Amino acid sequence: MRGTGRSRLALIAVGVALAVGAVTGCQPGDEYYEDTGLTPSATPSANVESPSATEPEGDTLEKTPRKVLQAPVAGGLKRVSEAEAPSDVPVDPGDMREDMHLVVANYRSADGIILFEGVDNVREDTSKRREHLFRGMLEHLQWDYSLGQPSAEPIPAGPLGGSVECALASLSDEGDVICGWADFNTAAVAHFPNSTLQEAGALFVKMRSDLEK
Repeated sequence: MRGTGRSRLALIAVGVALAVGAVTGCQPGDEYYEDTGLTPSATPSANVESPSATEPEGDTLEKTPRKVLQAPVAGGLKRVSEAEAPSDVPVDPGDMREDMHLVVANYRSADGIILFEGVDNVREDTSKRREHLFRGMLEHLQWDYSLGQPSAEPIPAGPLGGSVECALASLSDEGDVICGWADFNTAAVAHFPNSTLQEAGALFVKMRSDLEK
């Protein structure tokens, strides 16, 4: 009888071992992580919720190609007719391909004529294209570089995203201001006469909602 008891205990022990093996045998071993490059700490947790497939990615705005428009009204300002617009404005948008679109327009404000220049379908770094447009606008204003290079300051970009910068081309706190935007595939600048960085930046962002779609 004692021998029979030992046999039963042995059978029970084997059964438990097999049961444990059945549970743990389906877990990935070290060789699994070696093959996939993962580590145990990198496996997803059952407690972490995955983002909903219907939620937009954070950079959706940046990946949506847009067009620059010659809007009849931008930020509440009416576009100046060709007869009223300055005729001696030099335009240097940089290298242009056939599939790129250049827009040059003037808008009348209480402080004077606002000159706008923008390009779309830009494939290179749009911030560099914005810098090129900035330099062209400074040349239009006949900026004296012996006074130094006007420094651009970031401005809240608003709902269209990207980045917006404004530079004061004046020795006082008010004067000629150049603002520019750059996003996924467009770049543009505008000259605001007799303005401040804050006023010009706010108006530029407001105008952008009509000039870029």
